[in-house]
Amino acid sequence: MKDAPYTQGGMDAARGASESRDPRFDELYAEAKSTLGYGANSLRSVTERYREAYRETLARWHRLRDLLDEAERVPRPAPGKGGKKAAAAAAAEAGAEDAKQKALRSEIERLMGDLGGHQQELSKLELSVRSMENAWLFLERGDASLVAEATGAGLPTDLQMRIVQAQEGERSRLAQEVHDGPAQALSNAIFQVEYIQRVLDKDTNSACNELRFLREQLRRELGEVRTFISQLRPPLLDELGLDGSIMDAIESMATLAGSTIATELRAPGDQLNPSQQTAVLRIVQESLQNIRKHANASRITVNTWLDGTDWILEVGDDGRGFDVSSVAARGRRNFGLQFMRERAELIGAKFEVRSRPGGGTVVWLSIPKGEESA
Repeated sequence: MKDAPYTQGGMDAARGASESRDPRFDELYAEAKSTLGYGANSLRSVTERYREAYRETLARWHRLRDLLDEAERVPRPAPGKGGKKAAAAAAAEAGAEDAKQKALRSEIERLMGDLGGHQQELSKLELSVRSMENAWLFLERGDASLVAEATGAGLPTDLQMRIVQAQEGERSRLAQEVHDGPAQALSNAIFQVEYIQRVLDKDTNSACNELRFLREQLRRELGEVRTFISQLRPPLLDELGLDGSIMDAIESMATLAGSTIATELRAPGDQLNPSQQTAVLRIVQESLQNIRKHANASRITVNTWLDGTDWILEVGDDGRGFDVSSVAARGRRNFGLQFMRERAELIGAKFEVRSRPGGGTVVWLSIPKGEESA
């Protein structure tokens, strides 16, 4: 006859079953927790050292910027005074100073690019430390809710990784855009101002022409900077809606590029949630920027429609096109396409780029809505 659980016999039987538990499982589980804890502590230590190295590099960048600012404020000797030898010496000194400032600017730009990459890697390390700490808590306490509580965001680790990767891609893209555009233009403007300073006393007409050219160049670059700022600001979705925001991007593109843009927006934007609307608008903006910079297109189309339960966006052009497979092989160096693809992945959409050399390009996005939304 089987003992009742709360009789003396039942408790003795339960104690015997507990004592017969295979100790290997407890030992292995404890070893797993110890290994994970050691790994988390080691990674945390490495991350702290990485953060300190980042701060040192950032401090060096600031020191070099201060040196360059100080060098640019030093007045140059006026040319043509003190005889030929003095003029030659002044010219040699000016040339040496120009070379020094050029080397400083080059090093500052290099460090700026390095700091952007280090910041991205530091974000990955910090997220990895949090993931390992959460895993240790999960083993220690056996409570799956602790994973969400410890992160503070309540997001699965793989989704956090994808968000960090998307942020990294967007930062990299903007860093490349700023480096190739405004940063390069400002560097050229500085050299142009130095040239104007040298010729101002000897050739007033030439200096005035250079000043006019510099003014127009800075006006153009101010427009580029405003474009970057508009990309960083939250879109006007609340004020204009998705269709209105897309039309705003199209009008800006038409003004800048002087191209014909045919538009047919047949898919209701209010069927998409805020995250989906933001992704659609960003992909339209990025597609139009790529067309303006690379396609040399005479005709552009921007269309939306519903295909069954899917919300479709298509941006096409008749420009020079490109080999999609060769561009994809460049990986993360291809900032624009990577940026759009990651936007699509984060909202669970399908994304495709169709192109061939000389055959134009089509950017296609499909957002599944499901039967209920349809």
